[in-house]
Amino acid sequence: LANVNLLTVVFPLTCAVQNYAWGKIGLDSEVAKLVVGGDPLAVIEDGKPYAELWMGAHPKGDAQIKDNRIAQTTLGQWIAHFPGCLGSKVKDTFHGQLPFLFKVLSVNTALSIQAHPNRELAGRLHAQFPEHYPDNNHKPEMAIALTRFQGLCGFRPVEEILGFLKCVPEFHALVGNEAAEELRCSVGDAARTRQALKKCFTRMMNCEKKVFVDQLNMLVKRVTEEGAAGKDTSTSNGDLLLRLHSQYPGDIGCFSIYFLNHVVLNPGQAMFLGANEPHAYLYGDCIECMACSDNTVRAGLTPKYIDVNTLCEMLNYSPAPASSKIFPHVQDSSDPCVSLYDPPVPDFAVIRIQVPASVKQYTVAPVDSASILLVIEGDATATSAAAFSDVTLRRGTVLFVSANESVSLHIASPLGMTMFRACCLL
Repeated sequence: LANVNLLTVVFPLTCAVQNYAWGKIGLDSEVAKLVVGGDPLAVIEDGKPYAELWMGAHPKGDAQIKDNRIAQTTLGQWIAHFPGCLGSKVKDTFHGQLPFLFKVLSVNTALSIQAHPNRELAGRLHAQFPEHYPDNNHKPEMAIALTRFQGLCGFRPVEEILGFLKCVPEFHALVGNEAAEELRCSVGDAARTRQALKKCFTRMMNCEKKVFVDQLNMLVKRVTEEGAAGKDTSTSNGDLLLRLHSQYPGDIGCFSIYFLNHVVLNPGQAMFLGANEPHAYLYGDCIECMACSDNTVRAGLTPKYIDVNTLCEMLNYSPAPASSKIFPHVQDSSDPCVSLYDPPVPDFAVIRIQVPASVKQYTVAPVDSASILLVIEGDATATSAAAFSDVTLRRGTVLFVSANESVSLHIASPLGMTMFRACCLL
């Protein structure tokens, strides 16, 4: 039997769903739609949030193998038995572990403002506070929009922050005259600007609760009244403020909109979040890929533990415009169906495969890494020298493909196919 097992190196997965409170509800959620697509017998509950689909071998959401001829029940167990499926380079570099976690997110209300530590800081935090920081790995991540996707990401250009300090007295009150003046005087000197920005942000984050709640209530009241009177509230970023305040009343994170870029991605556009980059997802559906870690330092828009000192110390305080946060993808020169999103970290890359309606036979090319393939649109039959039998692919199908295996698709749908594939390109 062990022998037979080795042959099956392409197989479908049933993936873990996370029902976090911020997720879209029922079948409004892209996650729920994909789950039903992949398994027509799955039950989606009307009032329940479907926030994340985890495609990988993370212990908090290890995928189930959907092939009863395979002895192992989960992907994690399979990889532990047959680490060669990772590809020799990936196996050696990442000590026999799948180095990435692939996800779909459906965001209805904002996630907490957060940043992820680099490896060195992750090691320190995990050693000191294992209850808050569960592992010693870094967690760079990349989001690719499936629908129009909104987030906060990175510090705004200084001119924009100074503009808000001028137009939003309640924000100015939290930062204070001294720090605001320091920021104003730092313009043109990058090192001084970073220092001044750190001081401004740290002042705001360390404000006494009563002070910032009073200022926030005043601000919300003022913006609401101005809006009702038909005035333009954009100089106070009014629409976003009211939306976040309705979701997280009295939360310091509501003021972070004056520091952080509001980034809007159209479908297919991506943003990459390196270590120490402050960010929060606000609304929409996306594909996400990340290093396999669960380390998060939170800063607001959350009822969870906020580690203000660690956060203010670690952040990247380099200001940059929202447009610079959009991460480019590159079309493959040898295959026009393939676009590559290859971030500046070794742990993961994502390939988008868009097969046009005119093409009925397509080969998913081998890569020297285990990969996970998600079907977003289209129907096909997949055959592989490495699978026991043909696998039917449809919206929501998730396929594990061992290193150096190709998969041939016979496409049945009239509209072509869209797939995303996570892998590790060392």
